[in-house]
Amino acid sequence: MTASAPLRRIIVRGSRSDAARGVLVAGPLTAPCALGRSGVTRQKREGDGATPAGTLRLVAGYWRADRVARPCTAVPMSSLRPSDGWCDDPADRRYNRPVRLPYPGGHEDMWRQDHLYDIVVVLDWNLARPRPGGGSAIFFHLAAPGLGPTAGCIAVTLPAMRRLLTLSGPETVFEVG
Repeated sequence: MTASAPLRRIIVRGSRSDAARGVLVAGPLTAPCALGRSGVTRQKREGDGATPAGTLRLVAGYWRADRVARPCTAVPMSSLRPSDGWCDDPADRRYNRPVRLPYPGGHEDMWRQDHLYDIVVVLDWNLARPRPGGGSAIFFHLAAPGLGPTAGCIAVTLPAMRRLLTLSGPETVFEVG
């Protein structure tokens, strides 16, 4: 695959033995992944710790230029800044949208110390017309050591992320289920 012919889909399958683990199948690449601590659900709600089942498009991504090189990908990418946040407050008008910090409503800090968002891609869960409480900040990001569970995102190692992004573009979707 080349950047001019990105993968159309990346299949995400949960593990039968551990709900917070799974595997990604992307053309010739298979990689283990971390999922939400509550596994995969078709009834996603804010704070449930589950990864939403369904088809999720890679919208755009960010990288920490002070820590990693810009990923080679056709997915639109921007350099993260310390003032980047993401609103996760269902009562806020900016729910499930990027915000500039400091921000008065509930939010997630995108400039993390733990390296999980050194490369992070926004998935299109609940984005077009955010349904309050329907789940926010569903990302494809770097995994915690040992592929520890996420809060509802999909996470992989840095080498797997780089390989997957090289194969991906704006038309690539995750099929989670």
